[in-house]
Amino acid sequence: MNTLLASLLLTLGVCAPALAAEPVGNAAAGQAKAMVCGACHGPDGNSAAGNFPKLAGQGERYLLKQLREIKDNKRIVLEMTGLLAPLNDQDLADLAAWYASQKASTGMADPTLVSRGEALFRGGKLEDGMPACIGCHSPDGTGNAPAGFPRLGGQHADYIKKQLTAFREAERVNDGDTMVMRSIAAKLSNKDIEALAQYIQGLH
Repeated sequence: MNTLLASLLLTLGVCAPALAAEPVGNAAAGQAKAMVCGACHGPDGNSAAGNFPKLAGQGERYLLKQLREIKDNKRIVLEMTGLLAPLNDQDLADLAAWYASQKASTGMADPTLVSRGEALFRGGKLEDGMPACIGCHSPDGTGNAPAGFPRLGGQHADYIKKQLTAFREAERVNDGDTMVMRSIAAKLSNKDIEALAQYIQGLH
């Protein structure tokens, strides 16, 4: 019994520093650190240009993962080359907390593409083995923040198109060993991607 207790305490002692090392984001600190980011992503994370993603209202876990992977060159974003290099993990956590605390703006969808986009988003392409987007991103596009699945609703159509195409062409590969987004995007035609992107832009 004493040996078991000692082993348990030793295990907890080894694991505790790893758990404690995970930073807790501070939104107020993140606001100050986001000044430079505002040039592309807008002062509150709602970017005006379609090629820069809206960060406002995005899940904190997802944002922190992306920031870390961009910094470590696991996700290549040319426009952000070197921008995150001076930041430590606490800085990244603060930025994630700030943007997660902001309210996302919504967009307008091309009405001629909404029907096709909605069918894909809600029903997938079952004949091709592609699941519906709502499984991870929720019916209203808010995502699943605790699980790290991103918010999509209201995101710029141009950005969605770029990311789906990048996943399809394996130019973006940070969807993990499961390759879930790469396998889904591989089943999408250019017209599918256009329709999905338009539907998502107007989803809220």
